[in-house]
Amino acid sequence: MKPEVSVLLPVFNAERTLETCLRSLIRQRMSAWECTLVDDGSTDRSLEIARRFALQDDRFRCVESNHRGLVETLNLGLEQCRAPIVARMDADDWMHRDRLALQLEALKRAPKLAGVGCHVRIFPRAGRNISASKERGLPGETERKRKGRGGYEAWLNSIVSTDDVAREAYVECPIAHPTLVLRRDIMIAHRYRDMDWPEDYDLVLRLLAAGEQLAVVPRRLLGWRDAKERLSRSSQNYTLERFADCKALHLSRTLLRERKDYVLWGYGSTGRMLAKALEKLGLEPSHIVELHPRRIGQQIRGAQVIHPDALGSLEKIPLVASVAGAGPRREIRQALAKLSYVEGRDFICAA
Repeated sequence: MKPEVSVLLPVFNAERTLETCLRSLIRQRMSAWECTLVDDGSTDRSLEIARRFALQDDRFRCVESNHRGLVETLNLGLEQCRAPIVARMDADDWMHRDRLALQLEALKRAPKLAGVGCHVRIFPRAGRNISASKERGLPGETERKRKGRGGYEAWLNSIVSTDDVAREAYVECPIAHPTLVLRRDIMIAHRYRDMDWPEDYDLVLRLLAAGEQLAVVPRRLLGWRDAKERLSRSSQNYTLERFADCKALHLSRTLLRERKDYVLWGYGSTGRMLAKALEKLGLEPSHIVELHPRRIGQQIRGAQVIHPDALGSLEKIPLVASVAGAGPRREIRQALAKLSYVEGRDFICAA
């Protein structure tokens, strides 16, 4: 059977979770899939488990490699994917039996879409609302610090359209990477790259900057394991500073590509971190918008601090609203809309 979708599955020392992952693939309602499983030099029983599944079902294809790291493993597996659609999956997650069918259907209905994600259910559920202030690096860290893992899941699952994806792209990664399904030719054109920051977020921002449209199937079709050993918890590539550096580079090539100054709305911890990342690229705020009365009229690192009401008297230059929380961002969007700022063209919201 010619596969309609290739599931790209990197594996490294996943013996505890791999079988559950692979069984969720076998349970898919659609059958025209292949799984390109790339073992990244595992030292446990992962490869043994993968080979057993491949012997029982020839839709599983095992690619063996020396340990290369995630980015090289993904690109190696991508070369082996034969279907016109590639679905990402991680070895410690599981997928709903309708996942592949529904995401492929969404791509067939909308030929202009480059790819689609879906909603997630973070597990284990116990403790999911505990503050993550001592944890580092998961995409959505700012929202997680405010509301815990349950709050991040709720934010992620509030994204339902291409407009939502584009609007929220600099707040957090708007699509959970293990849910991403992309057309293979587009994925080949962009590939993954190692920039010492999250490769999945970097890919999504590059796709959007290239004008590609990404959407979301608004159903929980993936169980996303929140385990302490995930790379997003253990790797230096996933610290908050590296997320900020990733956002800054992409902002310098999109919203801020034509000038070196901008207006920064918000100078809390979120705004300071992003401003520091932008400064490394030679981009500095001319003004900082703040509500704190003691700051207004002062200068911060050479930038004049102003009240939002003063924006109307300034030259309209690119504005970065770097605040945490959906409520404050909603109020900022409403205020800027009254001043005829267009989101994506004149300003973006970041966190």
